[in-house]
Amino acid sequence: MPETIANPSSLVTLVFATALVCSLALKFWLATRQVRHVVGHRSAVPTVFADRIGLQAHQKAADYTVAKTRFGMLELAWGVAVTLAWTLLGGLSALNEAVTQQWGQGLLAQVALIGAFTLVNALVDIPFGLYGTFVIEQNFGFNKTSFKLWLQDLGKSVLLGLVIGGPLLLLVLWLMGAAGPSWWVWTWAVWMGFNVLAMLIYPTWIAPWFNKFQPLKDAQLTARVQALMQRCGFRAQGFYVMDGSKRSAHANAYFTGFGAAKRVVFYDTLLARLSADEVDAVLAHELGHFAHRHILKRVVSLFALSLVGFALLGWLSAQVWFFAGLGVLPNALGANDALALLLFMLALPAFTTFIGPVFSWTSRRHEFEADAYAVQKSSGTHLASALLKLYEDNASTLTPDPWYVRFYYSHPPALQRLHRLAGTLGTA
Repeated sequence: MPETIANPSSLVTLVFATALVCSLALKFWLATRQVRHVVGHRSAVPTVFADRIGLQAHQKAADYTVAKTRFGMLELAWGVAVTLAWTLLGGLSALNEAVTQQWGQGLLAQVALIGAFTLVNALVDIPFGLYGTFVIEQNFGFNKTSFKLWLQDLGKSVLLGLVIGGPLLLLVLWLMGAAGPSWWVWTWAVWMGFNVLAMLIYPTWIAPWFNKFQPLKDAQLTARVQALMQRCGFRAQGFYVMDGSKRSAHANAYFTGFGAAKRVVFYDTLLARLSADEVDAVLAHELGHFAHRHILKRVVSLFALSLVGFALLGWLSAQVWFFAGLGVLPNALGANDALALLLFMLALPAFTTFIGPVFSWTSRRHEFEADAYAVQKSSGTHLASALLKLYEDNASTLTPDPWYVRFYYSHPPALQRLHRLAGTLGTA
């Protein structure tokens, strides 16, 4: 065996580079298929939808999908270049050297390293965020955000990151250095506790920073919603309307919170578009997720996967070849916990690409189950009509590439979903 392969750090470099290239190639192949498939079906509305979706709306959805997919390919290529710059090209190692020269090698220096890394990453991503919002979303009539509001959102996000993320980061780094070889177990417990707490406080403390939430004032709709909730055996803290229209023309409805803090939230754009019967059916679908314990299953899955991830990080952070193989010279005297965290986050996406379809498939299966529940508790006909309106309003293509769907779609495409609802294509 060649010496370069037998060397553990060289093997890490080879495995990481291979995974990164394969991930990029796979995603580009899928995106290219998606573009070709959508463009190839742009000229005519699928027969099943011909009496409900106009050609202009169909073509808008196709053009919107193609624009976002092509832009996503550019973002993807840039993201891989940035990852390589941080790792194998020595960017993170150079940043660590600069921080240690200024701050030393203590706990605050590690926080400063992650802060500097986050700041640089945020700055290089800003042009993509601006283009996506003020060019693509603007061109297709979805963007309602002003540049001032965009800046305000950015400022609020930064402030929340400092107030909430800063102390959490300090605690995690302290545990990594002080809790011994089993630090990853304690850190995992803290991380999971933080996620549960976030689910509890987000609806009432964080979300109102960005949007206004008004109690649902439509008495007739409120009565229908309450009746549906009682019929399904659910209770919520309240029913609210969110001013989603101040940022986007996209429509949605969702449950948020956990336990007694659950809220039902409707976008104002959704209520403006759907009838009371259709809103009832959409809410029944959301209740279906709770009835089938989809949220609990996802939380448990998150807990389990996070435990595996922290255990892997705990092992890798003690291996010099992990750092060297990813282009970083570890600190000889000080702690390398922050470096380990950053390298792990940089390397992980190259490998999780290949298990992504499993989670997408699970999510689509959950959507089918929630649809079936909505049919039992409300109306399949009204759910189908609501979904068609949402597909049209959100410019969701009716003709996605099947392989792209398998890898990425968390929700079934329109044809599959309405076919399941109606039982036959002819009545979808």
